[in-house]
Amino acid sequence: MRTHVHLTTEDLTKGYDTAPVLSGVTLTVGAGQRLGVIGENGRGKTTLLRLLAGDLPPDHGTVTRHGSVCLVTQEMAATGTVGDLLDEALKPAREALSELDEAATTITEDEQRFTEALAHAEAIEAWDAERRADMALKSLDAQHDRARRLDELSVGQRYRVRLACLLAERADVLLLDEPTNHLDENALRYLADRLAEHPGVVVLVSHDRALLDDVCTAVLDLDPTADGEPRLHGGGYTAFKAAKKAERARWEQRFQQENDEHDRLEEQVEKAKSRLVDGWRPPKGAFKHKRSTRAPSKVRNVARRLAELGERRVPPPPPPLRFAPPDLRAEGDLLSATPFVVPGRVDWAEPLALSAGDRLLVVGPNGSGKSTALNVLAGLVAPAEGAVHHHGRIGLLAQESSFDDETTRAGDVCPLAAELGLLSGKDLEKPVAVLSTGQRRRLSLACLLIARPDVLLLDEPTNHLSITLVDELTEALHATAAAVVVATHDRWFRTECAGWRTLRTKLPSQCRETSVASKAGR
Repeated sequence: MRTHVHLTTEDLTKGYDTAPVLSGVTLTVGAGQRLGVIGENGRGKTTLLRLLAGDLPPDHGTVTRHGSVCLVTQEMAATGTVGDLLDEALKPAREALSELDEAATTITEDEQRFTEALAHAEAIEAWDAERRADMALKSLDAQHDRARRLDELSVGQRYRVRLACLLAERADVLLLDEPTNHLDENALRYLADRLAEHPGVVVLVSHDRALLDDVCTAVLDLDPTADGEPRLHGGGYTAFKAAKKAERARWEQRFQQENDEHDRLEEQVEKAKSRLVDGWRPPKGAFKHKRSTRAPSKVRNVARRLAELGERRVPPPPPPLRFAPPDLRAEGDLLSATPFVVPGRVDWAEPLALSAGDRLLVVGPNGSGKSTALNVLAGLVAPAEGAVHHHGRIGLLAQESSFDDETTRAGDVCPLAAELGLLSGKDLEKPVAVLSTGQRRRLSLACLLIARPDVLLLDEPTNHLSITLVDELTEALHATAAAVVVATHDRWFRTECAGWRTLRTKLPSQCRETSVASKAGR
């Protein structure tokens, strides 16, 4: 039983370069609860997870942890082997079984030690750890070869191995940063099932609206609120979205009402002061002894009410970043490709012709060559068979963002990122290295769009982006005159683009089997 497991924070605050990122986060998450964390890129979602894990010290406030904690971040070092990661994950289970074996040999002298060791091994299901690891690796389509070096794997493969290790470890508190990146449909389903049945605490940062709906019992919103405090909403993403919209409307209404009241009181103060200056007096015989004191008293009363209003007045709702995509004026035929093959990576079986306004979804399991196919279409990878012809400007958004020099200011990389509504003016002054993963993704998207491509090739475009921007990007892709090709596992995105033409890629082994069967039939 893990009923004792919980996380508690009190007035948690953290900032960088004198600017606060998180402020006043107070919450308690108990066993069986699964908290989704939502907010615009740069709001401190990753910082919060690191604070909860103890990986980062707070500037102010406290974190109390009861139970073992495991953190999976968006980025990881490519050092060691698959086996090294698994050994680290399985270490608690192996140590528990070793302690139980030692306690069993001295049970007659120390029965309490044996009882405690047995209870601990049962609590973490130590006997099942190796099987869990094998099952997680298989279900997440992760690398099984334990001698394989991590630097030989793709970013997605490394992430899936580490996620499998997390699920095998069975820590009491799971802290996950964008866990659905790099997962295909089967792996997504497996992850959602494991998180939903986890008996301890789950805190996850995710743009995956389907996962937030399927898994979360509550959502923490880190975006600005009327009282300046992070807001906790019960239920999943759908419930949160409705509550957020209503709360924003109330904030805007209250601000307008208080603004109108402030203007009215200021006008009264000015009128009363004007009467004092003009030597105004009420008509003879009116108010008797109050004739000479009425105006000063009114000034004081209105000024007091104005001060009271100022103390309780809500701040103006900050205008959120709004994606303002450029008007891409593509026309005519833009790209054509014959069936092409990159041995061992992709076998694109259909001819392709893209004209202005065409839409194509590329879907398929991990390892079926979606990213390779987009690189071939972009002209970055030459196929062994087949050919691609460009009749317009081609732009590719790769699955992961990278920059040649991360010490460069974001504004020097793309000065128009603020005009596109992708980064704030303040963020443009920062070196790329200090931007969050989501902000770097926004910068990559800005660099792509200012080149005004006729064909947009987007590889997992929703990865690392905030939910709001994902919604805005989806709307923009529906409206643009450019041709659009998107490779994605994002279930919500695929649902919203269900009317698009869809091409499903196959694993190389399936392509070979199809080819052999075809030849046998002839």
